[in-house]
Amino acid sequence: MPVFLDLAQRPLSEGSALLTPDYRPGYHLAPKTGWMNDPNGVVYFRGEYHVFYQHHPFDPSWGPMYWGHAKSRDLVHWQHLPIALQPGDDFDRHGCFSGSAVVCGDSLALLYTGHTWLGEVGDERSIRQVQCLATSDDGVHFAKQGVVIDAAPDAAIMHFRDPKVWREGEYWYLIAGARLGDVPLLPLYRSSDLRTWEFLAYVSRGGEGDGYMWECPDLFRLDGQDVLLYSPQGMQPEGFERLNKFQTGYRVGQLDNDWHFTGGPFIELDNGHDFYAAQTLLASDGRRLLWAWLDMWDSPMPSQAQHWCGMLGVPRELQLHGERLHSYPARELAALRQAPLLADGALCWDGSGSCALAALSGDRLELELQLDLADCRDGRLGIALRCSADGQEQTLLYYDAQLQRLVLDRSGSGAGVGGQRSVTLAPAREPLLLRLFLDRSSIEVFAADGSFSLSSRIYPQPDSLGLKLFGAGSGRVAIRQAWHLASGWVDSL
Repeated sequence: MPVFLDLAQRPLSEGSALLTPDYRPGYHLAPKTGWMNDPNGVVYFRGEYHVFYQHHPFDPSWGPMYWGHAKSRDLVHWQHLPIALQPGDDFDRHGCFSGSAVVCGDSLALLYTGHTWLGEVGDERSIRQVQCLATSDDGVHFAKQGVVIDAAPDAAIMHFRDPKVWREGEYWYLIAGARLGDVPLLPLYRSSDLRTWEFLAYVSRGGEGDGYMWECPDLFRLDGQDVLLYSPQGMQPEGFERLNKFQTGYRVGQLDNDWHFTGGPFIELDNGHDFYAAQTLLASDGRRLLWAWLDMWDSPMPSQAQHWCGMLGVPRELQLHGERLHSYPARELAALRQAPLLADGALCWDGSGSCALAALSGDRLELELQLDLADCRDGRLGIALRCSADGQEQTLLYYDAQLQRLVLDRSGSGAGVGGQRSVTLAPAREPLLLRLFLDRSSIEVFAADGSFSLSSRIYPQPDSLGLKLFGAGSGRVAIRQAWHLASGWVDSL
């Protein structure tokens, strides 16, 4: 390992001794120490899944970006690998920003944005961003090949980043995010060798109300339609929608022969507090898998006091139903389940007040929840998780009959965090089935039919482990099944 990468690797080993388990996830991807944000490249190479990510190993705050790296054979058990990329060359002096990974012949290639501050560090009015290539024969050690796209199509564009690359027929294609003034653009390129790129067109551009920058674009085909996935910055909240600082969402439509995308409205992919910079992978079995950063800019991040920050959500499977994407936790996650906690059937609650569940507690759980809402016309019906003995801490998931919305409320979820996120529920006679994934500092809620998800970080005390079912009004709530989840980590480095 080169000396400069060895220096970057050292804090990962030394910092591990400083970590405490209060917020450390048991089965989510997180750095050993230091900072993590966007998933950079997700790829299947030589029988293993590789996930790269934006990483600052020296500090639990954002800084000059490296590429962290982990791999798994089964999407469940992960192993940390040495840092893949470090900034410092003329073309990436101040950061190896986000990008993607692809298999090219027998090699693994990384396409990423080289970032340079031209003025003061942090002054985004004067920057240079170029697209770069690095390659590896073993999937672990990478050699930089330099700049492959040295400027955006318009000389007035400075913000030009996050290349996503895929192969179709005899060509490679690359889509990136760009910003011309306050207008977001998505330039598309084509190449036969990953080194020489031809600009084709702007796939899409923003209009009024669409924000000023679309980060981490991804363009893929699913069930005969094209899906444009991206993370806009600068969109304004409207009602219950777009309440986070930035969002991740998609549009469904078609890419025409002139490389222009025409599609439906922007739809948020996840309605929780913490979900950004999603990226997908076409798996060898044809599934479209997705990872995202399970945090949000300018949000409370109490784990920084424990020398690390940031994690990724569980891998998801995507399906297209009409004009909407449905997302499901990857089926491989069932391998984390330990013995079922409800051997004698479901636990139900159909009265007022609350019902503590002595048989269920923990900070790494999967739950199957059923809400019978046909007769629920008033009050709230749901579950409280990570409850403290005195009732001061709890994370609430409930149906609000007056609003006709499913609400995730983390006002009592521990250090720093607060607020509610919700999704609307049309009146239905059928029960609402939910899957909940609880880790030490996160909760992810999936509709069993994949129609919505809510993902948020929480930071309760380590001894806040209780669960309660509660209701006020009519209706019924039941836990159909529950499991403690095993660790997803294996020996690393």
